[in-house]
Amino acid sequence: MSEMERTLAIIKPDAIARRIAGEILSIIEQNGFRIRAMRMLRLDRAGAEGFYAVHRGKPFFPELVEFMTEGPIIVLALEREDAIKKWREVMGATNPANAAEGTIRKRFGESIQRNCVHGSDAPETARFELGYFFRELDLV
Repeated sequence: MSEMERTLAIIKPDAIARRIAGEILSIIEQNGFRIRAMRMLRLDRAGAEGFYAVHRGKPFFPELVEFMTEGPIIVLALEREDAIKKWREVMGATNPANAAEGTIRKRFGESIQRNCVHGSDAPETARFELGYFFRELDLV
């Protein structure tokens, strides 16, 4: 049996603007995740640059920062067995055109950037990303 694991999920500005956050939250719960913390916020430039610092210097970095600051986001701490792997399966491939049928990005994503959701890609990333938005006391 796998151990319980936590991952960060973000419902991105495009999904909030299109009013599909509720559907995404429903999909999260239907897939066995427990929401341990949730917060709606709006990233400023410094916040987005800090969160995506690993991508600084890449050609898409300025557009990514611009996109992630254009409106509110919902950040979530999700928990279940194999949470990182399972959330990545539920999200689908980064490019919605390549995502499997039924995944969030296939259903709702418009482009590689405007793909509605984010998820941590590894345990180390999840620790950093969860800590970026939540203090340990916030996680219920």
